[in-house]
Amino acid sequence: MNQDELKKAVGVKSVDYIKSDTVVGLGTGSTVYYMIEELGKRYQSGEIKNIVAVTTSSRSEKQAQSLGIPTKDLNDVDHIDLTIDGADQIDKNYQGIKGGGAAHLLEKMVAINSTKNIWIVDQSKMADTLGSFPLPLEVIPFGCQKTFEDLQKENLKPEFRLDENGKCVLTHNKNYVIDLKVGTIEHPHLLADWLDHQVGIVAHGLFLDIVNTIIVGFEDGPKVIDNIR
Repeated sequence: MNQDELKKAVGVKSVDYIKSDTVVGLGTGSTVYYMIEELGKRYQSGEIKNIVAVTTSSRSEKQAQSLGIPTKDLNDVDHIDLTIDGADQIDKNYQGIKGGGAAHLLEKMVAINSTKNIWIVDQSKMADTLGSFPLPLEVIPFGCQKTFEDLQKENLKPEFRLDENGKCVLTHNKNYVIDLKVGTIEHPHLLADWLDHQVGIVAHGLFLDIVNTIIVGFEDGPKVIDNIR
């Protein structure tokens, strides 16, 4: 199977975990696209009934609504039963990096308000150690150069994420993205704690101790890694 086929296989498999009469968090990304498409099919057929979706991006919201899936804002639900999302990198301890699509703040807010989290990825996203995928930070534009310089002083190798026109990529909240190209993150919890205390950083892409189940696409089919936490 090629990469798109792997993504589709895990996306379809993940919908098996979505039950009727639940609130579902829908993540963002190319693998999640296939999950939402499959969910739409099962919702339209009546196999899955009476669900409400909370999405982590306008892209996922528009896709869900186009398939007839009702959506609500996070503020308008009292809980989320299950969130299914992708990940950009997962280490051997099942910690993750997210934010390649610049949606990690919204993704993290939905994830921490979910009873259960599932990540769906192809095998290329699995690694022994985090860091070869750049770690995204969402930073406010005001004073962002000072934030950048502080990151440089810590040898975190920051780079502003730029679009095809050379302008700073904007998040949903009109903030900037700085990617840390550190190569290897030996102690993700220590780095996360340090980043959490830096003024000007709204959110980082380290998703630690969050996921419960991972579905990984391999050549011979999806593999489920369950009961992680």
